[in-house]
Amino acid sequence: MVKRVFAILLAVLLISSLFAAPKYLLKFNHVLSPSEPYHEAFLKWAKAVEERTNGEVKIEVYHSAQLGVEEDILEQMRLGANVGQNTDSARMGMYVNDISVLNAPYIMDYLGATTPEQVMDTLRKIKQTPTMQKWLKELEDKYGFKVISFMWVQGYRNFVTNKPITKPSDVKGLRIRTPGAPIWQESIRALGAEPVALNFGDMYSAIQTKSIDGTEITYANIASGALYEVLKYVSETKHILLVNFEVVSAKWFNNLPKKYQDIIIEEADKAGAEVSLKIMKEIENQMKQTCIQKKMTIVENVDKAAFMKAGEAAYTKLNLINARDMLIKEIKSIK
Repeated sequence: MVKRVFAILLAVLLISSLFAAPKYLLKFNHVLSPSEPYHEAFLKWAKAVEERTNGEVKIEVYHSAQLGVEEDILEQMRLGANVGQNTDSARMGMYVNDISVLNAPYIMDYLGATTPEQVMDTLRKIKQTPTMQKWLKELEDKYGFKVISFMWVQGYRNFVTNKPITKPSDVKGLRIRTPGAPIWQESIRALGAEPVALNFGDMYSAIQTKSIDGTEITYANIASGALYEVLKYVSETKHILLVNFEVVSAKWFNNLPKKYQDIIIEEADKAGAEVSLKIMKEIENQMKQTCIQKKMTIVENVDKAAFMKAGEAAYTKLNLINARDMLIKEIKSIK
């Protein structure tokens, strides 16, 4: 009888251990749909972290802004909540202006990165520069944001409209949807259009009602938002390479054991680099073919030099020329 009771108790303990709450929980939020490549990559990151920490660190991934809008999540981070957000340097640039340079027009061209492999290698080098380390430290110490990784590239952004675009004058007077952060607004203004700040989910109806004339997004965004139903042309200006930042509360992160901090960062960089290369080398072209199948016209004969020249105005307006030049100088010394 005693042996039987002992066996039952042991079984209960074993079952309980399987369902025990993790010691450290991160609720990670992003605005993308579950069909986007990033969502699968976030899940892969979460699984790797849980496995390497023996279940002590668990990352719950929430798609489609299930936890709330980005602004609210960022504010919760500053208060020390166990939440994270997929964001970008444009948003972080609202706190530390110079870091927004990673979302400035044609930044990778200035840094000499034109292939997917070069882009990822350049981001790796940027992370090591004294200038970037200074920006990241300011985000953490002054604003409470811990940037886990920015090895996450979502692809090039193009103008998507109902007329072909080959040069800056072609977008003059067009109301183009873009996020509300200064670097986005000033970049689109510099390239010749009139920027309109609008949430991603509101684009379709705004185009239908002619509140806007188009947008500037990646091929994957066109497909996931079914924008081929209301827009006819994708003009391959490739004016911004969308580099994403994975950010958590510095207070929450700094309370983790050092070994777990390292694991979270390592696995985030690994998952990000993997999905980024896949997007740039495979998925971007697949989504382009989807747009073609949906009867969209792809405009490839774009005057890139003219757009690069126009984009300089954004660097000047936001005082980013020195930030750009420092990164160019510093990455040259990193192998």
